Amino acid sequence: MQTRARTKTLAELGLTVVGGAETRITGLSVDSRTVQEGHLFAALPGTRVHGGEFIQFALRMKAGAILTDREGAAIAADELAGSEVPVVIVEDPREALAFTAALWFEAQPEVQVAVTGTNGKTSVASFTRQLWTEMGAEAISVGTTGVEGAYTAPLGHTTPEPITLHKVLAAAADSGVTHAAMEASSHGLAQRRVDGVRLRAAGFTNLSQDHLDYHADFEEYFEAKAGLFSRVLPEDGTAVINIDDPWGRKMADIAEDRGHDLLTVGRSGEAHLQILGQRYEATGQELRFEWAGRIQHIRMGLIGGFQAENALISAGLCIATGADAQEVFDTLPMLETVRGRMQFAARRENQATVFVDYAHTPDALVTALKAIRPHVLGRLIVVFGAGGDRDRGKRPLMGKAAVENADVVFVTDDNPRSEDPELIRREVMAGTSRGEVTEVGDRAEAILRAVDALGPGDTLLIAGKGHETGQEIGDTVLPFDDVEQASVAVAALDGKGL
Repeated sequence: MQTRARTKTLAELGLTVVGGAETRITGLSVDSRTVQEGHLFAALPGTRVHGGEFIQFALRMKAGAILTDREGAAIAADELAGSEVPVVIVEDPREALAFTAALWFEAQPEVQVAVTGTNGKTSVASFTRQLWTEMGAEAISVGTTGVEGAYTAPLGHTTPEPITLHKVLAAAADSGVTHAAMEASSHGLAQRRVDGVRLRAAGFTNLSQDHLDYHADFEEYFEAKAGLFSRVLPEDGTAVINIDDPWGRKMADIAEDRGHDLLTVGRSGEAHLQILGQRYEATGQELRFEWAGRIQHIRMGLIGGFQAENALISAGLCIATGADAQEVFDTLPMLETVRGRMQFAARRENQATVFVDYAHTPDALVTALKAIRPHVLGRLIVVFGAGGDRDRGKRPLMGKAAVENADVVFVTDDNPRSEDPELIRREVMAGTSRGEVTEVGDRAEAILRAVDALGPGDTLLIAGKGHETGQEIGDTVLPFDDVEQASVAVAALDGKGL
């Protein structure tokens, strides 16, 4: 894809040179190891090291120009002084790179939306793509589970860096994709990765504690999310916001101040898409809601009450981008759950069920357990842990969430990464002051023991890893799939074989 534009001048990429002659660029790189002759190398500020440290290597690889800030230029001052390579110095090189990448790759799907929030982003992006597809559009979703739909590709991050993101969007557009729904993570928004994406609408799901290892405090976390509406979504775009969330009203105010059209979802009377009632079944739910004074009644094969908000935010994004409202509502019953999000994993011979969910924050775990409870006739059992090298403050809160909302709790390892897994479990266990709690370090064993504990009418929720197919221990990623482990455990205990 780097060759689609052949070459462009820095001016054509919206960049002004400080020193050195104008030049034609042959490609873009943020990693000095990928620089080829003529590339624009973006030396960006990082959390651990500034990209300016790698300018010397980019120059050795014959980079055609350097994009950085004053700090990056100062770090490589000696190397740059002895080079005729043009240097572009900007206050925010991440933002500049995002718009440069958009101009370099040019093509994007005609209709694009983004969704942010602590929980529900993947479901909303997937549901929006599913609705568009059922209504005849060539659509993709971009996020945690990669690029899915009419064009597919793996991704390393929920919101990839701008060069990768725009490369994917251009490739999708070239293959005929007209509609794209993407997740916008707080990291991605704070690092300006979505800037330059031409959005028609944006959604907000909810906000709860997460990523406070990256953001200084909760207000900074909110401001990062709010950037989707205060900065990225054009003024003529539509904001689709869950106003039931305590932060939803504040997000709606930001959107209205920017001049966005507002489409709200919730249970209050002021919501445009108002949820009037839900009835839960073993394999799904019925949903009653109102739009423009007309009552709608549908059944969806989705587990969890919160899926009503997710589905209606998706419906709102489709309506906001031109779809007929009634056609959207008629399509809602066709939605399928996202891999790793309240995903049915296995059923025992005694009809006890096992589900897998990505819930890895205190609020997400509470939401998941409360959402699945109405579908459960017997006991609710949960297996979960907490990730290493992440916000330690949420660990006891995870334990507290589990014991307060499940009948039987198994605390196990998640992705310990570089931390001592026993220490992580101890911090989680600190929040489990009551209830039936068992600590089992080995995740496979914990799942087996929890499945073994299932009686008739019981349900097991395996939380934390969801769609992930590996477990990060130290510097190694070992194969591990919660859904697969649940199936293996059920087969072994019920004597079905594999």
